[in-house]
Amino acid sequence: MGDQKENVPQPPAPEREEKTAVRTSNPTGKHHCRFDGQEDNKKKSTTSSSSSDFSDPVYKEISLTNGFINRMSRDELRATLAEFKLDTRGVKDVLKKRLKNYYKKEKLMHKQPADAEDYYDYICVIDFEATCEEGNQSEFTHEIIEFPIVLLNTRTLEIEDTFQRYVKPEINPQLSDFCINLTGISQDLVDKADEFPVVLQQAVDWMKQKELGSTYSYSILTDGSWDMSKFLNIQCRVSRLRYPSFAKKWINIRKAYGNYYKVPRNQTKLSVMLEKLGMDYDGRPHSGLDDSKNIARIAARMLRDGCELRVNERLHGGLLLTISSSTPLEGAPAPQMSKPR
Repeated sequence: MGDQKENVPQPPAPEREEKTAVRTSNPTGKHHCRFDGQEDNKKKSTTSSSSSDFSDPVYKEISLTNGFINRMSRDELRATLAEFKLDTRGVKDVLKKRLKNYYKKEKLMHKQPADAEDYYDYICVIDFEATCEEGNQSEFTHEIIEFPIVLLNTRTLEIEDTFQRYVKPEINPQLSDFCINLTGISQDLVDKADEFPVVLQQAVDWMKQKELGSTYSYSILTDGSWDMSKFLNIQCRVSRLRYPSFAKKWINIRKAYGNYYKVPRNQTKLSVMLEKLGMDYDGRPHSGLDDSKNIARIAARMLRDGCELRVNERLHGGLLLTISSSTPLEGAPAPQMSKPR
């Protein structure tokens, strides 16, 4: 529901600083990731002289280049980025990261460490729309009325496909005028829609058709914690379904954005993130599908800037928890339909 979610009460979840990470490419076109600082850890933990360790001369070249970039002024950074037709917007630290990431990808384009972690093949961006009233009273039960998924290919950084279904609410079948005006979802659309269990099955079938969790690894990404910890959690109780296992962990892009670009929480709303990255909102605000597409654009830009978007939140026993950035990278399981409670 975009920035409207700010008014929904949430359980606190401690934030942790994420390690800066670098995405590299191999000749097969598949992205891999390595933490900055891993080079030093490797030297301490292994004496291997194989081609996969960081004694290779290419890493010395990268280190020397990074040192040169660190000494560049903001104007020099912008001029160099412009030469390579890269984005020149952002504070000095962001410009440095962008240029370092560009050089590193160029150096490693034809060299890939054998033990480097595989990154997710896809990211599924989900931004539910739910029933609401003006002021979002705490006792109001939010029911999902739009279920969108945007499939972002992490190799091409392009949106590959989309899924969208409207959902018929059960407890409050009559939408408020506020909800209709906010989301653009009419009463007629939800009246003709299937109830949530049917739509969830359709979403699971769509994800299976994409071979997510089987042939391809993936992660769910959301704009904040609310979609999974609040809306999906409530909806499963309303629909008397167990919470789906494939949605128990996700990437909170607001947290990832704030940690990577070093900005406070109040600068991580969807509209602000787009503005700071030099992008305009494309579509209708508070449309679940349009919101998801714009969130995917931000995710693609962050990946292009060298940020490793890792799962950073999970739901356990109904509680929202933070996942440490040191946790091994692991894709979501193959989607399965939830069992009845």
